[in-house]
Formats: sequence, C-alpha cells, structure tokens
Amino acid sequence: MNFIIIGIDDNGQQEFSREIRGHIASRTVFSGGKRHHGIVRPFLPEGYRWIDITVPLDNVFRQYEGEDEIVVFASGDPLFFGFANTIRKRLPEAGMRLYPYFNSLQILAHRLVLPYHDMHVVSLTGRPWHEFDRALIEGHEKIGLLTDEQHSPDAIARRMLAYGYDNYRMHTGEILGNENERVRTLSPDEAIGQRFVAPNCVILQRTHAHPRPFGIPESEFELLDGRTRMITKMPVRLLTLGMLDLRERHTLWDIGFCTGSVSIEAKLQFPHLQVVAFEQRPEGEHLMKTNAARFGTPGIEVHIGDFTATDLSGITPPDAVFIGGHGGKMEEIICRLNEVIVPGGVIVFNSVSPESKELFIRGATRHGFSVTGEHRLTVDTHNPIDIIQVQKTSAHE
Repeated sequence: MNFIIIGIDDNGQQEFSREIRGHIASRTVFSGGKRHHGIVRPFLPEGYRWIDITVPLDNVFRQYEGEDEIVVFASGDPLFFGFANTIRKRLPEAGMRLYPYFNSLQILAHRLVLPYHDMHVVSLTGRPWHEFDRALIEGHEKIGLLTDEQHSPDAIARRMLAYGYDNYRMHTGEILGNENERVRTLSPDEAIGQRFVAPNCVILQRTHAHPRPFGIPESEFELLDGRTRMITKMPVRLLTLGMLDLRERHTLWDIGFCTGSVSIEAKLQFPHLQVVAFEQRPEGEHLMKTNAARFGTPGIEVHIGDFTATDLSGITPPDAVFIGGHGGKMEEIICRLNEVIVPGGVIVFNSVSPESKELFIRGATRHGFSVTGEHRLTVDTHNPIDIIQVQKTSAHE
C-alpha cells in the first residue's frame, strides 16, 4: 500500500503544483478530515472515493484495506504531530510520499514576525494536559500549542491562571490561511471567555520568569489544622526525593500525602513525572489543591480514601513510591504495591521510630524487595528520621 500525503492550510483557493495536480487527477481514492474534503473537493476527479478520517481510527484503516494507493490531505506538515506519523505506526511497511506545507504554528509565527527556532511545541490535540503542564513548570520562553475543543485558548488561559502562570502573552491564530483568519495577542485574563474559531493554535511568549523554588520551607505550605508535625520537613523531603531517583522515573505514587509537600516538590523539580497522590483524610483534597496552586504545580492526580481499598486498575503503575503515612496498614500497603509496581521500582519510607522501621523492612523483604539505601537525618530538635529505600528487582511474587 502506498500513500501520497499532501499538506494544506485552510485557504479555500488552494494553489497546487503541477506535480500534485497530476497525482490528484490520476488517483481515485482520497482521504482526510471533513474540513479538508470541503477545501479540496473542486480539485478531485469524477467518480472519486473519499474516506473520512474520524475516530475511532480502526474504522478508517479498515477502509484502507485492499487499496493500492491513497491520496491523503492533511493540515500543514503531515510529520508535525500529523497523520503521516499515525500511518507509520500502523502500517510500517507502507510506502509514503510527502508534500508538506507550513504547519499552523509556523504560519502564526510568520504573521507575528516572531522567530520560532527556539519554540517548545506541545500538542494538546486529543492528548492530556501533562506536556503543557511540564512546559509551564520548566518555564520555556516560547511555547507553541496545538489545540482542540477541550483544550481551547480559553481553557488554556484558565489552567494557566489557576496555577499562577500569568507570565505569558497569548498569541492566537484562528483558521490560518483562510480569508477570514484572525490573529490576536491577549493576556491570559483577556483570553478567558473569548470565542475562538476552530481550528486554532496558540503561541505563548514569556514576559517574565515564574518562581520555581527548590526546597520549599514547610512554613509556606497550607497545613493540616496548622500542625507543623504533619508535613515532611524540607531537608528530609529533599533527601527523600534524591533516594527516589526521580530523574530516571516516570510515575511517582505519594501514599499519605497530607499537605502534598512531597508530590509538589517532586513535580516542581521533575516536571516530566506523572504524580499520583493518595490520602485518607478528606481534608487532603483541599490542601493539595491549595498548595499545588500556590506553588504552580498543575497535573497532580489525587485520590481520597483508604489506599488499601482504592481501585488501582485504571491508574498508571508506579516505578517510584513514597509512603508518607500508613495508618497502621503497612503490610497491606506493601502487599498492594507489590502487585502493581514496575520491576526495578523503588519504595522510600521515612521512619520516625525503630518499630516502624522494622515493620517496613519486614513487610518489604517478605514481598521480594531488597533494602538498597538507608540514611539517618536529624532536623533541628526533632527526633532522628531513618530514610529507607527498597527496590523490586524481580517480577511480582
């Protein structure tokens, strides 16, 4: 099977080269989105067959079966988060010839006369917020965003302001290439409530750096009933994060998060992480929301309730776990973690007593974990804390 993939913009008066016009005239099977169909219909030969690209894509590729050659129309550059990548994944042996056009972010940058060689690009089209959250925390000077209905410029602005990111100008481009295209520059405040015609895209241009603290003093967190003992102290927190080895990890579970200090510090320093936080106390939800907004850490997934009774089936398995509280159920917690943790994953526990240390190590070794690191740390006049790391080196037992 061979594909000829032609990139277009939203101009209703397309100007195709002689070579492209020849491909169109000599083929009979064409594919693309409904919008693309409306734009290129005048160029298609009589008796053509059109296959709409809609989700689920399994249905689209079933319609492709048995065809020798298909001409696909795609937006902009088909390799730039485009349909050519989907074809490569699903049909790696298929032949492919590309005729790219400018992608929408390039066109918007050209309209703004804005150099874009240093722009960090994120696609939110059919994707979660994770990579956008990461880009905000990392503080890129320019962020290019491909949008969809759920991730509109209005929704983007609301998420930015919810976490304190008012340090960007928003350049928006709507139906670029069309005679009715519109380009605007707004503050996030101004973008909220505005109507944006699809398709659209956004370039965020940083006006000033957003604070990104390293080692947040516990006094700056919203605390549980003001109780300073119910938070992992800053030196202990940083050493804990070091022992979790998060630079090379993908998913951190924080069990018994209370104020959320470990989750928040982890997300700030390692924004590539998917962070999932569990807390039994209902007050934890408010504390996490407040503190995450205060320190600019969107994207932390929160679960309230008894961890040992939580349905874990739809949650990304961890390769790093911090146990901040166990509520007398250490054995049950480790047993459940043993069922889901990725081989090679680590668990770190901060013990405040010899009894809890023994309880953790005994439960961990019983389930096939090995003790791989241990430090003792005393902060101010507080009791010494043992920070213990165990690792799962084999398949689940």
